[in-house]
Amino acid sequence: MPLYLHFVYSFIATIGFSILFNVPKKALFYASITGSIGWTLYTYMNYITTSPPLANFIAATIVGVLGEIFARIDKKPVTVFVIPGIVPLVPGYGMYLTMINIINNDFYKAAKIGSDTIFVAGAIAMGIILVSSIAKVIKKRKIQKVAK
Repeated sequence: MPLYLHFVYSFIATIGFSILFNVPKKALFYASITGSIGWTLYTYMNYITTSPPLANFIAATIVGVLGEIFARIDKKPVTVFVIPGIVPLVPGYGMYLTMINIINNDFYKAAKIGSDTIFVAGAIAMGIILVSSIAKVIKKRKIQKVAK
């Protein structure tokens, strides 16, 4: 599927989750842009690197950066943009397959898929935390410079 279709479909999906999460109407567009750019970048990076954790880390980092930017532009909390933005990246299918394999007593396959899923989820968390931490350090330094 072409990347522009990934962008369009993830934009629509992120709008749906944004409405579900009660994102303010004014912020729906920015939240959906965040999710669609994150998913499209993940799809592209996954094609290039063939490493889902790395692709998810890069995409989650971009989602975090966009969330910080849109939070400043729209004067809303970062979570309004980041939570719907990472929804397309969440490895739900991997969690589902892990549970199915546990139920079917295929523990080797469950352990392999489950560990891959944990790495992907960890990569997403690390990408968001990295951006959040850097943003807090920058904000703290700006406050210190103003105080001097």
